[in-house]
Amino acid sequence: MARRALITGIGGQDGSYLAELLLGQGYEVFGTVLGNPEEYESLAPLRDRLRFAEVELPNAEDVRRALRDIEPDEVYHLASASFVPASWDDPVGTSTAAVGAVSAVLDGVRRERPEARFVNAASAEIFGAPSEVPQRESTPLAPLTPYGAGKAFGHSLTGAFRRRYGIHASSAILFNHESPRRPEQFLTRKVTRGAAAISLGLEDELRLGDLSTRRDWGFAGDYVRALWLMASQEEPSDFVIATGESHSVEEFVAAAFEEVGLDWRQHVRFDESFARGAADSPELVGDPAKARDRLGWQAETGFDELVRMMVVADLELLKDQAASPR
Repeated sequence: MARRALITGIGGQDGSYLAELLLGQGYEVFGTVLGNPEEYESLAPLRDRLRFAEVELPNAEDVRRALRDIEPDEVYHLASASFVPASWDDPVGTSTAAVGAVSAVLDGVRRERPEARFVNAASAEIFGAPSEVPQRESTPLAPLTPYGAGKAFGHSLTGAFRRRYGIHASSAILFNHESPRRPEQFLTRKVTRGAAAISLGLEDELRLGDLSTRRDWGFAGDYVRALWLMASQEEPSDFVIATGESHSVEEFVAAAFEEVGLDWRQHVRFDESFARGAADSPELVGDPAKARDRLGWQAETGFDELVRMMVVADLELLKDQAASPR
Protein backbone atom coordinates (compact mmCIF):
# COMPACT_ATOMS: atom_id res chain seq x y z
CA MET A 1 0.00 0.00 0.00
CA ALA A 2 1.08 3.57 -0.64
CA ARG A 3 2.40 5.51 2.32
CA ARG A 4 0.08 8.18 3.66
CA ALA A 5 1.10 11.67 4.71
CA LEU A 6 -0.85 14.37 6.52
CA ILE A 7 0.33 17.95 5.97
CA THR A 8 -1.08 20.71 8.15
CA GLY A 9 -1.03 24.01 6.28
CA ILE A 10 -0.83 22.30 2.90
CA GLY A 11 -2.07 25.45 1.14
CA GLY A 12 1.04 27.47 1.99
CA GLN A 13 4.26 27.79 0.03
CA ASP A 14 5.95 24.88 1.79
CA GLY A 15 2.85 22.72 1.93
CA SER A 16 2.29 22.88 -1.81
CA TYR A 17 5.91 22.02 -2.63
CA LEU A 18 5.92 19.18 -0.10
CA ALA A 19 2.66 17.83 -1.51
CA GLU A 20 4.18 17.80 -5.02
CA LEU A 21 7.23 15.96 -3.74
CA LEU A 22 5.27 13.32 -1.84
CA LEU A 23 2.83 12.72 -4.69
CA GLY A 24 5.82 12.19 -6.95
CA GLN A 25 7.05 9.56 -4.50
CA GLY A 26 3.75 7.70 -4.71
CA TYR A 27 2.23 8.85 -1.42
CA GLU A 28 -1.42 9.40 -0.66
CA VAL A 29 -1.44 13.01 0.53
CA PHE A 30 -3.94 14.54 2.92
CA GLY A 31 -3.90 18.14 4.03
CA THR A 32 -5.47 20.77 6.22
CA VAL A 33 -6.06 24.34 5.12
CA LEU A 34 -7.54 27.46 6.62
CA GLY A 35 -10.86 27.95 4.81
CA ASN A 36 -11.81 26.61 1.39
CA PRO A 37 -9.17 24.49 -0.43
CA GLU A 38 -10.46 25.89 -3.74
CA GLU A 39 -9.07 29.32 -2.77
CA TYR A 40 -5.41 28.19 -2.80
CA GLU A 41 -3.94 28.78 -6.25
CA SER A 42 -0.74 26.91 -5.40
CA LEU A 43 -2.79 23.72 -5.01
CA ALA A 44 -4.72 24.07 -8.27
CA PRO A 45 -2.54 21.67 -10.32
CA LEU A 46 -2.64 19.12 -7.49
CA ARG A 47 -6.14 19.46 -6.10
CA ASP A 48 -7.62 16.41 -7.82
CA ARG A 49 -4.86 14.24 -6.35
CA LEU A 50 -5.17 15.54 -2.79
CA ARG A 51 -7.60 14.79 0.00
CA PHE A 52 -8.48 17.31 2.66
CA ALA A 53 -9.15 16.79 6.34
CA GLU A 54 -11.57 19.00 8.24
CA VAL A 55 -9.32 20.21 11.02
CA GLU A 56 -9.62 23.60 12.66
CA LEU A 57 -6.37 24.06 14.53
CA PRO A 58 -5.80 24.06 17.44
CA ASN A 59 -8.91 21.92 18.03
CA ALA A 60 -7.45 18.78 19.60
CA GLU A 61 -10.48 16.60 18.88
CA ASP A 62 -10.40 17.58 15.19
CA VAL A 63 -6.77 16.53 15.06
CA ARG A 64 -7.35 13.21 16.80
CA ARG A 65 -10.34 12.39 14.59
CA ALA A 66 -8.32 13.14 11.44
CA LEU A 67 -5.47 10.93 12.63
CA ARG A 68 -7.86 8.08 13.36
CA ASP A 69 -9.54 8.40 9.98
CA ILE A 70 -6.42 8.87 7.85
CA GLU A 71 -3.96 6.65 9.73
CA PRO A 72 -0.97 8.53 8.29
CA ASP A 73 2.54 7.12 8.20
CA GLU A 74 4.00 10.63 8.28
CA VAL A 75 2.71 13.90 9.74
CA TYR A 76 4.21 17.23 8.71
CA HIS A 77 3.20 20.18 10.85
CA LEU A 78 3.62 23.30 8.70
CA ALA A 79 0.53 25.31 9.66
CA SER A 80 1.29 28.65 11.30
CA ALA A 81 1.09 32.38 10.80
CA SER A 82 4.29 32.99 8.84
CA PHE A 83 4.55 36.77 8.36
CA VAL A 84 6.91 37.75 11.17
CA PRO A 85 6.19 41.53 11.43
CA ALA A 86 2.44 40.91 11.72
CA SER A 87 2.99 38.85 14.87
CA TRP A 88 3.44 42.14 16.75
CA ASP A 89 -0.04 43.26 15.65
CA ASP A 90 -1.61 40.37 17.54
CA PRO A 91 0.97 38.82 19.87
CA VAL A 92 -1.69 37.03 21.92
CA GLY A 93 -3.38 35.48 18.91
CA THR A 94 -0.07 34.57 17.27
CA SER A 95 1.29 32.91 20.39
CA THR A 96 -1.95 31.13 21.25
CA ALA A 97 -2.35 29.73 17.74
CA ALA A 98 1.27 28.58 17.45
CA VAL A 99 1.42 26.95 20.87
CA GLY A 100 -2.03 25.39 20.61
CA ALA A 101 -1.54 23.97 17.13
CA VAL A 102 1.76 22.20 17.68
CA SER A 103 0.57 20.92 21.07
CA ALA A 104 -2.63 19.51 19.55
CA VAL A 105 -0.84 17.78 16.69
CA LEU A 106 1.95 16.33 18.80
CA ASP A 107 -0.45 15.06 21.47
CA GLY A 108 -2.77 13.69 18.79
CA VAL A 109 0.08 11.77 17.18
CA ARG A 110 1.24 10.22 20.44
CA ARG A 111 -2.31 9.19 21.38
CA GLU A 112 -3.72 8.08 18.02
CA ARG A 113 -0.77 7.33 15.75
CA PRO A 114 2.39 6.84 17.85
CA GLU A 115 4.09 4.84 15.07
CA ALA A 116 3.87 7.79 12.65
CA ARG A 117 6.89 9.93 11.76
CA PHE A 118 6.30 13.55 12.85
CA VAL A 119 8.20 16.55 11.46
CA ASN A 120 7.71 20.06 12.85
CA ALA A 121 8.56 23.15 10.81
CA ALA A 122 10.50 25.46 13.11
CA SER A 123 12.24 28.65 12.01
CA ALA A 124 15.57 30.46 12.25
CA GLU A 125 13.58 33.12 14.11
CA ILE A 126 13.95 30.92 17.21
CA PHE A 127 17.53 32.20 17.40
CA GLY A 128 16.47 35.86 17.26
CA ALA A 129 19.58 37.54 18.64
CA PRO A 130 22.02 34.66 18.10
CA SER A 131 25.04 34.17 20.30
CA GLU A 132 27.03 32.74 17.39
CA VAL A 133 27.26 32.94 13.62
CA PRO A 134 26.48 30.65 11.91
CA GLN A 135 23.69 29.09 13.95
CA ARG A 136 23.67 25.36 14.65
CA GLU A 137 21.28 22.91 16.27
CA SER A 138 23.04 23.64 19.59
CA THR A 139 22.76 27.44 19.37
CA PRO A 140 20.77 28.78 22.35
CA LEU A 141 17.25 29.95 21.58
CA ALA A 142 16.74 33.72 21.89
CA PRO A 143 13.61 34.75 19.91
CA LEU A 144 12.89 38.44 19.41
CA THR A 145 9.29 38.30 18.15
CA PRO A 146 6.00 36.61 19.13
CA TYR A 147 6.35 34.54 15.97
CA GLY A 148 9.85 33.43 16.95
CA ALA A 149 8.75 32.67 20.51
CA GLY A 150 5.89 30.51 19.25
CA LYS A 151 8.25 28.62 16.95
CA ALA A 152 10.72 28.17 19.80
CA PHE A 153 7.96 26.60 21.90
CA GLY A 154 7.04 24.19 19.10
CA HIS A 155 10.68 23.27 18.56
CA SER A 156 11.22 22.60 22.26
CA LEU A 157 7.95 20.69 22.66
CA THR A 158 8.86 18.42 19.75
CA GLY A 159 12.03 17.44 21.57
CA ALA A 160 10.14 16.99 24.83
CA PHE A 161 7.60 14.61 23.25
CA ARG A 162 10.39 12.68 21.56
CA ARG A 163 12.19 12.22 24.87
CA ARG A 164 9.15 11.46 27.05
CA TYR A 165 7.10 9.25 24.72
CA GLY A 166 9.71 7.84 22.36
CA ILE A 167 7.82 8.93 19.25
CA HIS A 168 9.63 9.65 15.98
CA ALA A 169 9.39 13.45 16.29
CA SER A 170 11.87 15.79 14.57
CA SER A 171 12.09 19.54 14.21
CA ALA A 172 13.38 21.28 11.08
CA ILE A 173 14.95 24.66 11.84
CA LEU A 174 14.17 26.24 8.49
CA PHE A 175 16.14 29.33 7.56
CA ASN A 176 14.60 31.81 5.11
CA HIS A 177 13.30 29.92 2.09
CA GLU A 178 11.56 31.62 -0.79
CA SER A 179 9.86 30.93 -4.11
CA PRO A 180 7.44 32.47 -6.60
CA ARG A 181 4.68 31.15 -4.31
CA ARG A 182 5.59 33.53 -1.49
CA PRO A 183 2.75 35.98 -0.75
CA GLU A 184 3.47 39.53 -1.86
CA GLN A 185 3.72 40.99 1.66
CA PHE A 186 6.97 39.11 2.25
CA LEU A 187 10.16 41.10 1.66
CA THR A 188 11.63 38.91 -1.06
CA ARG A 189 8.45 38.76 -3.08
CA LYS A 190 7.87 42.48 -2.56
CA VAL A 191 11.31 43.10 -4.05
CA THR A 192 10.98 40.78 -7.06
CA ARG A 193 7.47 41.96 -7.84
CA GLY A 194 8.58 45.59 -7.44
CA ALA A 195 11.51 45.14 -9.82
CA ALA A 196 9.26 43.45 -12.38
CA ALA A 197 6.55 46.12 -12.08
CA ILE A 198 9.02 49.01 -12.43
CA SER A 199 10.67 47.40 -15.47
CA LEU A 200 7.25 47.08 -17.12
CA GLY A 201 6.33 50.70 -16.39
CA LEU A 202 3.59 49.77 -13.92
CA GLU A 203 5.26 51.43 -10.92
CA ASP A 204 7.93 54.07 -10.33
CA GLU A 205 9.58 53.18 -7.04
CA LEU A 206 9.92 50.56 -4.33
CA ARG A 207 9.94 51.52 -0.64
CA LEU A 208 11.90 49.34 1.76
CA GLY A 209 13.32 49.39 5.28
CA ASP A 210 16.83 48.48 6.43
CA LEU A 211 18.93 47.11 3.55
CA SER A 212 21.84 45.98 5.74
CA THR A 213 20.01 43.08 7.40
CA ARG A 214 21.54 39.75 6.40
CA ARG A 215 19.75 36.45 5.84
CA ASP A 216 20.40 32.94 4.61
CA TRP A 217 18.03 32.58 1.63
CA GLY A 218 17.25 29.28 -0.06
CA PHE A 219 14.59 27.77 -2.33
CA ALA A 220 11.50 26.32 -0.66
CA GLY A 221 11.44 23.40 -3.09
CA ASP A 222 14.86 22.31 -1.82
CA TYR A 223 13.90 22.70 1.83
CA VAL A 224 10.80 20.50 1.76
CA ARG A 225 12.98 17.68 0.48
CA ALA A 226 14.87 17.94 3.77
CA LEU A 227 11.60 17.51 5.68
CA TRP A 228 10.90 14.28 3.80
CA LEU A 229 14.43 13.00 4.41
CA MET A 230 14.03 13.73 8.12
CA ALA A 231 10.89 11.61 8.25
CA SER A 232 12.77 8.81 6.49
CA GLN A 233 15.56 8.55 9.05
CA GLU A 234 15.73 5.56 11.36
CA GLU A 235 16.21 7.83 14.38
CA PRO A 236 14.48 11.20 14.89
CA SER A 237 16.54 14.35 15.40
CA ASP A 238 16.52 18.11 14.84
CA PHE A 239 18.25 19.72 11.87
CA VAL A 240 19.24 23.18 10.70
CA ILE A 241 18.10 23.49 7.09
CA ALA A 242 19.98 26.32 5.40
CA THR A 243 22.36 27.17 2.56
CA GLY A 244 25.14 28.36 4.85
CA GLU A 245 25.49 31.58 2.82
CA SER A 246 24.69 35.06 4.11
CA HIS A 247 23.38 37.86 1.87
CA SER A 248 22.16 41.34 2.71
CA VAL A 249 18.79 42.73 1.71
CA GLU A 250 20.73 45.15 -0.49
CA GLU A 251 22.30 42.22 -2.34
CA PHE A 252 18.88 40.67 -2.89
CA VAL A 253 17.53 43.98 -4.20
CA ALA A 254 20.54 44.52 -6.48
CA ALA A 255 20.21 41.02 -7.95
CA ALA A 256 16.49 41.46 -8.62
CA PHE A 257 16.91 44.80 -10.40
CA GLU A 258 19.92 43.55 -12.35
CA GLU A 259 17.71 40.76 -13.69
CA VAL A 260 15.47 43.40 -15.34
CA GLY A 261 18.38 45.60 -16.43
CA LEU A 262 17.84 48.43 -13.93
CA ASP A 263 19.99 50.20 -11.33
CA TRP A 264 18.17 49.64 -8.05
CA ARG A 265 19.55 52.88 -6.56
CA GLN A 266 17.42 54.89 -8.98
CA HIS A 267 14.18 53.25 -7.86
CA VAL A 268 14.44 52.10 -4.22
CA ARG A 269 13.56 54.52 -1.42
CA PHE A 270 14.06 54.05 2.32
CA ASP A 271 10.85 54.04 4.34
CA GLU A 272 11.17 54.20 8.13
CA SER A 273 7.81 52.50 8.58
CA PHE A 274 9.25 49.24 7.23
CA ALA A 275 12.26 49.18 9.57
CA ARG A 276 11.97 46.67 12.43
CA GLY A 277 14.64 48.25 14.61
CA ALA A 278 15.83 46.34 17.68
CA ALA A 279 13.25 43.59 17.10
CA ASP A 280 15.10 42.47 13.97
CA SER A 281 17.91 39.92 13.92
CA PRO A 282 21.01 41.49 12.30
CA GLU A 283 22.26 38.21 10.79
CA LEU A 284 20.67 34.78 10.59
CA VAL A 285 22.78 32.24 8.71
CA GLY A 286 22.67 28.52 9.31
CA ASP A 287 25.26 25.77 9.43
CA PRO A 288 23.75 22.83 7.48
CA ALA A 289 26.61 20.42 8.28
CA LYS A 290 24.43 17.99 10.23
CA ALA A 291 21.82 17.86 7.45
CA ARG A 292 24.56 17.29 4.89
CA ASP A 293 26.24 14.54 6.92
CA ARG A 294 23.17 12.74 8.28
CA LEU A 295 20.54 13.34 5.58
CA GLY A 296 22.74 13.68 2.53
CA TRP A 297 20.95 16.98 1.94
CA GLN A 298 22.20 20.28 0.62
CA ALA A 299 20.58 23.23 -1.08
CA GLU A 300 20.66 22.81 -4.85
CA THR A 301 19.39 26.26 -5.87
CA GLY A 302 21.88 29.12 -5.56
CA PHE A 303 21.13 32.68 -4.48
CA ASP A 304 21.24 34.22 -7.96
CA GLU A 305 19.15 31.40 -9.42
CA LEU A 306 16.53 31.88 -6.70
CA VAL A 307 16.24 35.62 -7.32
CA ARG A 308 16.08 35.07 -11.08
CA MET A 309 13.35 32.45 -10.70
CA MET A 310 11.20 34.82 -8.65
CA VAL A 311 11.69 37.84 -10.92
CA VAL A 312 10.88 35.82 -14.04
CA ALA A 313 7.70 34.50 -12.42
CA ASP A 314 6.60 38.01 -11.46
CA LEU A 315 7.30 39.34 -14.95
CA GLU A 316 5.07 36.59 -16.31
CA LEU A 317 2.29 37.46 -13.85
CA LEU A 318 2.42 41.18 -14.64
CA LYS A 319 2.92 41.16 -18.41
CA ASP A 320 -0.81 41.07 -19.23
CA GLN A 321 -1.41 43.99 -16.90
CA ALA A 322 1.39 45.94 -18.59
CA ALA A 323 -0.09 45.24 -22.03
CA SER A 324 -3.56 46.51 -21.09
CA PRO A 325 -4.39 50.13 -21.98
CA ARG A 326 -4.48 52.41 -18.95
